[in-house]
Amino acid sequence: MSTAPEPLESLGSFESLEPALSVRQVLMLERVLAGEPEVVAGAGQLDRAVRWVHVAEAADVGVMLSGGEMVLTTGVLLAGDDDKQAEYIRSLHRAEAAAVVLGLGRAFPAPPDVMRRAAERCGLPMVVLHRPFPFAELTEEVQARLVRRKFAAVSMSEAVRTALTGLITAGAPLQQLVDEIAHHSGCPVVVTNLAHRVLATAGERSAVDDVLRDWERIARQAWGHLPGRSGTGGGSVGDGWIRAELGGRGERWGQIMLCGYRGDTATGRLLADRAAESLVLHRMLGGTSAHTWEEQSAQSLLTDLVSGVVPARQLLPRARAAGLPVNRRTFVPLVVRDGDPAELDRVLRLLGLPGIVAELADGATAVLLSLARDQDAAVLTANFAARLTQTVVAAADPRTAWDDVPAGMREARHVADAVASGALDLPAVVRLKDVHLRGLIRLLRDDPHVQSFAERELDGLLCAAGDDLLAVLRTYLATGRNKSRTAQLHHVSRPALYRRLEAIQGRLGVDLDDFEQAASVHIALLAHDAQQS
Repeated sequence: MSTAPEPLESLGSFESLEPALSVRQVLMLERVLAGEPEVVAGAGQLDRAVRWVHVAEAADVGVMLSGGEMVLTTGVLLAGDDDKQAEYIRSLHRAEAAAVVLGLGRAFPAPPDVMRRAAERCGLPMVVLHRPFPFAELTEEVQARLVRRKFAAVSMSEAVRTALTGLITAGAPLQQLVDEIAHHSGCPVVVTNLAHRVLATAGERSAVDDVLRDWERIARQAWGHLPGRSGTGGGSVGDGWIRAELGGRGERWGQIMLCGYRGDTATGRLLADRAAESLVLHRMLGGTSAHTWEEQSAQSLLTDLVSGVVPARQLLPRARAAGLPVNRRTFVPLVVRDGDPAELDRVLRLLGLPGIVAELADGATAVLLSLARDQDAAVLTANFAARLTQTVVAAADPRTAWDDVPAGMREARHVADAVASGALDLPAVVRLKDVHLRGLIRLLRDDPHVQSFAERELDGLLCAAGDDLLAVLRTYLATGRNKSRTAQLHHVSRPALYRRLEAIQGRLGVDLDDFEQAASVHIALLAHDAQQS
């Protein structure tokens, strides 16, 4: 057993989670079937867990039980006394026995009606065996099975704990932990916050999509039947839907659910609780990422939307489960340059705009707004941009179909990339029509012919000594060859600027007063800047 310290308060005693056989499973054992079992009472309680099997003939057997036992008896001490028979059943009920099995024979050649009625009233499964066989054989087989299941559960528990602890120690992200949990459980795994918004999923993609597609109903059913408790804990919803709460020190902040776990419920609960322990520890330590789980979830979704690797239709259940309104909405894809995701999220909340925010690569932050069809997307986007300072907000045209959102996200990313080098006199919200030639060059920047053209045209300035001249050239062309404006932006006199322009023309062998030659140099410079960024 691991000696690693528990990172949070106890999840409950191990005994309560100990894997067990149900009464129904015991009755299906080959040795029991040979005795021709018949359920004569409590047929609706056959899924009760059998913790142990106990052979007892004493009339006061209840005082020797601790709960969960299947009691085997011939009833030899009860024959002929109706009161003893009824009290025997009641004492088993008070002791929370799992079931009673009566071997028919000389004491009771037929099921005793008094015991049957008492068991039915108590809801205690009562089984009679029409063919006698040695009880020792049954106890031996059941006890052996229980022991094997117990140690298999212990082994599984420690394997899960060791694997997850290793990932945490290595600084693995949340998704890697959830993937590992899904590997051990063999079913979809969902991690949510307290609002039941999905933060992470793992498992076979089609099975996960099926869960997320109906997530609203599933979450309502699961948490409606299992009210939350302080600290950690959980339960099962039936059919392998098992959850454990995430939290510590008296505070809850999420849940993990195994969706359709195929093993027995007790083992599933043990697995869920071990997973919850590790997730709580991971959150407490912060992992390797500065982002919260909510931010990581949004980042994964928007990154997949931008990349287009995952079809939009497959991402729709994830977006809905993450809390983004998706039915009859107008989607506005935005990419913000040099924006703080926390500030952007705060502005969205301030303006009451539904949306998700996530940091992408290269200092860009993606924002996907989800607006009602009757809302003015242009006005609301402008209001959003006006709340930001020293940022460039690149926007794609609004999309009313979810399948068009990935193309919109890529369009917004393209616009943001096109203005990354700092084009002058841009509007507050930059769109594709605002980036003109610069946008086209950004699309073609990786073409070998374009790269060769840029190097050939700018060869005289592509050296350390030409850096200052290259900056002057960039400003001069960006201002439409306005000498006064260029001199002002570079804080030099007009004569000093003229000397630099002459040096540029001499190095490049061009006449910048010639429109075609200036345009050629401008295109080459745009391509060079695009390649460098």
